[in-house]
Amino acid sequence: MQIIAALFIDDIELRQVPGPSTRIDLTGIQFSAAAPQEVPLTWAPHLCVIVHCPPDAAGTGALEVVYQRDGEQVARNVQPLEVEPGKFNYRLVRGEIDFDDYGRVEAHCRIDQGPVTVVPYTLLPPAG
Repeated sequence: MQIIAALFIDDIELRQVPGPSTRIDLTGIQFSAAAPQEVPLTWAPHLCVIVHCPPDAAGTGALEVVYQRDGEQVARNVQPLEVEPGKFNYRLVRGEIDFDDYGRVEAHCRIDQGPVTVVPYTLLPPAG
């Protein structure tokens, strides 16, 4: 299996279209956000990981997402992953991250011990 995309989002919706096809509508794709209050706080952005399973693969594995700040792990999520061979699927990952200061974290995503896809996310000071 392989990761096709990994993005922080506000919402996801599956939509059927004519024929044997499905659409995935992602809204509110983001790489940063203003904090709702001053730090310290716990922030839990939603990460959507879209995966593909080749037709000749087993279709099972484990999705691991490690959130890092300055190279140190600040949160981790591991969940089973099942994708029908030849098809696509997605997982939502909600990592609860403690912020003592504003700044950037990176979500390091991988399936089993495969290649890592890194997605940055920056928490900004409150607006106004």
